[in-house]
Amino acid sequence: MPYTEWRGNFCRVRWKTGRIKPNGKPEYDSQGGFTDEEVAYAYGLDRESDVRNARYISRRDGSILMSTYCPKWLKTQDVGHLRWRTIDGILRNHIVPYWGETSVGDIKASDYRAWSLHLDAQPGVGDAYAREIRLVFSMIMDDAVDDSLRAESPVKKKSRRGKYTKKPREKKQDMQIKEVHQLALNALTFWGFAGYVFFLTMPFTVMRPAELYALRREFCHPNWPASDPDLERRKEALERYGPTALPALRVQWQFQREFGKGPVKLFPPKYESHRSLSLPGFLAELHTALLATHDHEYLFPAIGGGLLANANFSYSYWQPVSRGRPASEEFERVRLGQPQLVTSRRPLPEVPATAYAGKRLYLLRHGGKEWLDEDRHSRIAVETRMGHEVAGVEGLYSHVTLTMEQEIADSLQTRWLRFVASEGEHWKVPSPTALPFDLEEWWKQQVKAAQDLDA
Repeated sequence: MPYTEWRGNFCRVRWKTGRIKPNGKPEYDSQGGFTDEEVAYAYGLDRESDVRNARYISRRDGSILMSTYCPKWLKTQDVGHLRWRTIDGILRNHIVPYWGETSVGDIKASDYRAWSLHLDAQPGVGDAYAREIRLVFSMIMDDAVDDSLRAESPVKKKSRRGKYTKKPREKKQDMQIKEVHQLALNALTFWGFAGYVFFLTMPFTVMRPAELYALRREFCHPNWPASDPDLERRKEALERYGPTALPALRVQWQFQREFGKGPVKLFPPKYESHRSLSLPGFLAELHTALLATHDHEYLFPAIGGGLLANANFSYSYWQPVSRGRPASEEFERVRLGQPQLVTSRRPLPEVPATAYAGKRLYLLRHGGKEWLDEDRHSRIAVETRMGHEVAGVEGLYSHVTLTMEQEIADSLQTRWLRFVASEGEHWKVPSPTALPFDLEEWWKQQVKAAQDLDA
């Protein structure tokens, strides 16, 4: 039973918490500031009722500061390094600076609502990122309840009541091969032959950018699957793919920085989505030709021959390729006291703007899926090619067959040849330097194949 005691003009009540101290004596908690002894005693009875019904939160437990609890909480999260980096940034930049000196048990629902309004007013915090921040905070509060630091979370769970509000979605347009090919031509001018192949590979394979950066020689056609280092996987793949069978590549790695720091490293693809991708004939030819032009361990080397993953691809490659850039100009400088008229170390002609100016590189992946949907391929085959898993019974019972993969490769090849036929044979390669591959001759062969298709 609780007991009360007067201290000056105020009454304090003490009650057992149900815990035993290391010395074997019961642990007590207390609350002071009462002016009525009966009210204080009733308060103590309520707390002991909470103890008996496993609802009680010790004042000592709930007094832990958010600045102390959040780092401990982060260490308990079993997530991938990219997700860990996102959560860590949210804690450091938005949660700990605001809540750091607040006790976990003292955060009220009204405090959370005030913080939520404060979050909406922050510059640089968009709607999607604000939802992510609130989600992390809600997870912290839920785990604090499980850790007996709070009785309940201050975050009110969303209900489906009220008027439905449609979420805004990115406006898209149909992806045209002509516009994609213009990107490839711009990349040929700005980057080289590797750029031309890169910007055709992404929409026709729907690979993620980080997967393209990490596409190693041994997982490219025509080397793969004979060069696969995994003996069991090589044996199975050789029965399905190969130089004389269905050309394909293997998505085995992606490049990322571990926890957002340090050098780039190879990691499994997003969602562990290792997969084999059948290739349309024209793309298999381009991959074979590109591999023959260099001895780099990755299919797509950077402009300087280094690792493409080390570049800021969006700024250094995607922007000049998609937005265009003026031709390199001569400029004056003074060296050793003498004025000089010099040009860029890598002078380039004008690169025209494209329909993708100001848009995201990822739209090429999205557009590639739309092409597959237009050709009415199996949903399981399309989602598997994207690196997604189909949930439920459909995903459990379905399987991507060789026929499905062949149909995808054939439909993409047909789409390409129809585009080639519309362009015709006479075009000039917009490369400022000599190419290691006769692209013009290859294009003529593509035109002939297109004519044979129509015949």
